[in-house]
Amino acid sequence: MALNLEEIARLLEAKGQRQYGREAVSQLAHALQCAQLAEEAGETPETIVAALLHDLGHLLAPERTDETPDAQQQRDDLHQYIALPFLRGLFAPAVLEPMRLHVDAKRYLCAADSGYWDTLSPASKRSLELQGGIYTDEEAQRFLAQPFAAEAVRLRRYDDAAKVPGQRTPALDHFMEIAHSLTGA
Repeated sequence: MALNLEEIARLLEAKGQRQYGREAVSQLAHALQCAQLAEEAGETPETIVAALLHDLGHLLAPERTDETPDAQQQRDDLHQYIALPFLRGLFAPAVLEPMRLHVDAKRYLCAADSGYWDTLSPASKRSLELQGGIYTDEEAQRFLAQPFAAEAVRLRRYDDAAKVPGQRTPALDHFMEIAHSLTGA
């Protein structure tokens, strides 16, 4: 089932109030901060929207009420893939591919940048382990050869920086207007 822009906004407003993993911000605050960082960096509208929606899969994943939060942290929910079928009819690959690759970009950055690991939050380090760990040199080169890998790496950097409690951002409507401009809807 595809989502429309109104449904995406409602999902972000409702389920986005949840805490973002073990970080000190909500899912929505994280999404808005990430999109703001992309916009401030002069990214394309596609990359700004990818930054806004990159973790939408967390909000679409089935809630496991039978598990404790600690048990939920023991598995990778593959969130980078979950949202794609819901968005494929709405957005072009320039939005979807950086979203799909943002987890792999973390694995790449750990291999390519010797200081990157030290910048990760404890929660991000833990999720990296669940997501397959640091790439080998060969895996890193294969990652870089993919279309939209460079955008995914930049998105990853925004993702890492978008965890500031109380950070002021533009409202969700601002970024949904950008998303609207990409859909022709």
